[in-house]
Amino acid sequence: MEVSAKLKYARMSAKKVRDLAGVLRGRNVQDALSFLKFSPRKSARLIYKTMSSAVANAENNNDLLASDLLVENVIVEEGPVFKRFVPAPRGSAHPIRKKTSHIKVILKQTKKEK
Repeated sequence: MEVSAKLKYARMSAKKVRDLAGVLRGRNVQDALSFLKFSPRKSARLIYKTMSSAVANAENNNDLLASDLLVENVIVEEGPVFKRFVPAPRGSAHPIRKKTSHIKVILKQTKKEK
């Protein structure tokens, strides 16, 4: 059985989040959460919140145990870009692109129920 959670419009570029997401695939959920908890990156906090939500969904909605879950996939997609301008020398303006991302965590059950 698969359980998922999404975080949409996270204020971080998808490239920065994907660096950490690749490390988590295939890990036990408890190991992945402890890894994320002690990682100093902002992207780790975003993935930690999303993964905690997926674990809560599994426990409350599907009656699964957190110890029986594996991280099947962490999908990071690009979201909309906020386009802003900052004043530059000689009366010109330079564009600034504030990128966002969508994070989806998919967990699966390892042990079959009896």
